[in-house]
Amino acid sequence: MRPLKIVVLAKQVPDTRHVGPDAMKPDGTVNRGKLSTVFNPDDLHALELALNIKDRIPGTHVTILTMGPQKAADIIREGYYRGVDDGIMISDRRFGGADTLATSYTIVQAIKKIADYDLIVGGRQAIDGDTAQVGPQCADKLNIPQVTYVEEVLEINEDKIIARRRLENGVEIVSAPYPCLMTVHGSSQECRSRHAKNVMKYKYARTNTEMRKGDPVLEELHKKRPYLVIPEWSVEDIEADETKIGLAGSPTKVKSVSSIVLTANESKVLTDSDSDIEGMIKELIKHHTIG
Repeated sequence: MRPLKIVVLAKQVPDTRHVGPDAMKPDGTVNRGKLSTVFNPDDLHALELALNIKDRIPGTHVTILTMGPQKAADIIREGYYRGVDDGIMISDRRFGGADTLATSYTIVQAIKKIADYDLIVGGRQAIDGDTAQVGPQCADKLNIPQVTYVEEVLEINEDKIIARRRLENGVEIVSAPYPCLMTVHGSSQECRSRHAKNVMKYKYARTNTEMRKGDPVLEELHKKRPYLVIPEWSVEDIEADETKIGLAGSPTKVKSVSSIVLTANESKVLTDSDSDIEGMIKELIKHHTIG
């Protein structure tokens, strides 16, 4: 089996467990500076799927690609620590405020610049939007097959890949030819931990923008070890149309974000009698919980 070239789409997302009153800006975009961030959980599953394929097929090359503000470079470093070969950062203020349509366009422009790939993998969805749209939109724009809700790659052949999908009422076994895109379900294998040797090797990896702080020790280190320089692509680098990126290219606007905590202020004790069950169903229908 020939080695594959895999691109992992990963995102740094706000930690939605801690949404405060300053979570939104007046223009309806997320105020990322006021929120702590995490590696999107489903994208970690996608990363593990890619690394698992790398383990199975010697010579497979894994590139992690992320789009975001400068602190999103942490995603690239996390990828290095776990075993990816390359990382690319898409970062430009003009990308800010993008909805799924503008985000997928930007990512596709970067993938076209990468050009040589067999498989693109990403998480099923991001916890900040929960739309599950970016992956399928990327596949559509690239005009390549897509397999969503992937739980496990069962077989890897020269001309196709076979995977198991986790559906609501069961599983489905499907195959897709290369190149193709897969979105990975949260029921797939958990991502491996950081490898100590990789942490030591890549802990000083930085983008050029991060290097502008003028640390002479890091600058000298980067000259000696070019692999520590994280490629950073701007609007011009990916030849993006500015009318299709950021807020300008985003028809979707977020009105508000709130954190809802469910509390048990009152409770009802029901028996297994037909009358109690019937009354509960009628009440749930009345309040549009079901029906």
